[in-house]
Amino acid sequence: MIRLVLFVAGAVLGSFLNVLIYRVPRRQSIVRPASSCPSCGERIRPWDNIPLVSYAALRGRCRGCGTHISARYPIVELISALVPVALFQTYGLGPGLWVYWPLSCVLIVLSFVDLDERIIPDRVTIPGLAIGLVAAPLAGLTSWGGSFLGAVVGGGVLYLVALLGAAVFRKDSMGGGDIKLAAMLGAFMGWQPVAVSLFVAFFVGSVAGGIAIAVKGRDWDRTVPFGPFIALGAFVGLVWGREIVLFYTGLFR
Repeated sequence: MIRLVLFVAGAVLGSFLNVLIYRVPRRQSIVRPASSCPSCGERIRPWDNIPLVSYAALRGRCRGCGTHISARYPIVELISALVPVALFQTYGLGPGLWVYWPLSCVLIVLSFVDLDERIIPDRVTIPGLAIGLVAAPLAGLTSWGGSFLGAVVGGGVLYLVALLGAAVFRKDSMGGGDIKLAAMLGAFMGWQPVAVSLFVAFFVGSVAGGIAIAVKGRDWDRTVPFGPFIALGAFVGLVWGREIVLFYTGLFR
């Protein structure tokens, strides 16, 4: 029953995250006007705005004009529904759920904004870094030193990658937004989980980059931003990070 409640609550929250993803980059109010079709402007009725269900019932089209609705909307809602369930599996109803669930929502929004706009706003990551340095130790998720070290490791690794990429490729290979995002995550997670997160991000990003080059025949960093891979790695680190670290260190015993 708890998992079902979390799933439904996450899906409802995902509907709101869709609003943020669409309106925040356009600097529109997230409160008014009410949700409407981007094509015809018709206001979306409450029964057409039920997460996951309405998209399937309408077959992915606006009731008013019949314009196709992007599959991104139910995808965001589904991801948002699954995240708290996965976090509950790891942290139960403890502080980890209530700290990392909002963090995951921020990561979802930043990922899709980065996909659209190729930017991770400092007005989110810098306050997020400060919040992480305080919230994670107070919640007992890491120590004060662990939170600070996590921020240094997260941001420092990507900063070194940026310096190396600039020296080798003579161009920016890592955005400042990515560096600050990794630092923010390190503050929330501690250095070991954020190290796992970055490893996953680089591995999956490299695979996606190779596919993008093969399919589109151009530099992958111009095709796929790195922010979503950092977010994916962070989720892996949050849910399975400590188990992965224990497994890895156990290999050397």
